Amino acid sequence: MTASLPPSHHAHAAPGWVHRARALLWPASTLPSRKERLRAAFGAGIGLLITAVVCHALGPAGPANLWLMAPLGASAVLVFAVPAGPMAQPWAALGGNTLSSLIGLGLAFSGIDVQWAGPLAVCLAMACMLALRCLHPPGGAVALTAVLTHTTHWTFPIFPVFTNTLLLVCAGAVYNSLTGRPYPHPQGAPGSGRRDLGTGPAEPDALSEVLRRYNQVLDVSRDDLEALLHETERLAYRERLSALRCSNIMSAPPITVQFGTPLQEAWNLLAQHDIKALPVVDRYQHLVGIVTRADFMRHAQDGAQRTGNEVRAMAERLRALLRPTPGTDSDKAEVVGQIMTRQVRVASADRALIDLLPLFTEGGHHHIPIVSEDRKLVGILTQSDFLRAWSRAVHDGWRQG
Repeated sequence: MTASLPPSHHAHAAPGWVHRARALLWPASTLPSRKERLRAAFGAGIGLLITAVVCHALGPAGPANLWLMAPLGASAVLVFAVPAGPMAQPWAALGGNTLSSLIGLGLAFSGIDVQWAGPLAVCLAMACMLALRCLHPPGGAVALTAVLTHTTHWTFPIFPVFTNTLLLVCAGAVYNSLTGRPYPHPQGAPGSGRRDLGTGPAEPDALSEVLRRYNQVLDVSRDDLEALLHETERLAYRERLSALRCSNIMSAPPITVQFGTPLQEAWNLLAQHDIKALPVVDRYQHLVGIVTRADFMRHAQDGAQRTGNEVRAMAERLRALLRPTPGTDSDKAEVVGQIMTRQVRVASADRALIDLLPLFTEGGHHHIPIVSEDRKLVGILTQSDFLRAWSRAVHDGWRQG
């Protein structure tokens, strides 16, 4: 007795087939913008029009009045739609088409049957283009065209092939450059790529090894590929950091002092907890200032004369500053409020961490007090906290990759 599958099985089998077939046959939706598509299509039309007008004027005296070769349409697609690709560069276009025309011409002269000469022409053209680093897909069509049309005129590689391609490349150089697509596009040599801090997966040596293992032709330059990887990593790090808020990584509760805290006590707190700054708060935990090691050093040095042994002198002046003055009269600072910095850059607890990046990297800040909605101090964010969060984002990115 044969068991039948439930109806639900048949209902879901077909969509799976459709999905897999679509994944294999339908291109991914990675089209450029409509503006870029129009730019490329319009440029190809202009380039071919210029080439056609000039070559027709030069004289349709070539073999069988051939003054514009059909494979040039494919060359135009590459030059104008993929101007950064290695297969669209001037050497690839000129070298690939001209070299292939010579091979096709030679096989047309050979008298070999077309059914053998055609495939052999494409095979030899590809092998030569790959060897000379001028792979240009239309070159295969040029070689095949010469065989199929029985072209045996010696001028064929010069006119129309070389002349057509040269005019198209010149038109592409002008049009692409004027529309913001540099052409010819620099093609970096192996090992010459960019190296950015914190972007380990895209290190040039690692990329070279991956490309070696991939062992296939890519129509993107090595430098462009590396730049894309770096930009992808930067965006990924930014997204991970954008999800973090100051409250996620700040040091809390912060170690604080008040306006009247003696200098010696504040200095001991800095040394005991190995920190560089102490927020100064009032009795309601509202921030009124911040005192740092630099504040202590600055006040210890005020009014002092330089001596030969500057380190010993500074230590002595710092001890003098920290030492309480007996009585009520004093000609030096005695409490934190007298040396603290009153203008303090703060951030809210729910502020995105990425917003503070310029403050740490360009603004020279080493610590930023974090306050709540009612302006009470709830934590402090230091450079170390920020670097740990950044390092964790990078590490998580590598692990996920």
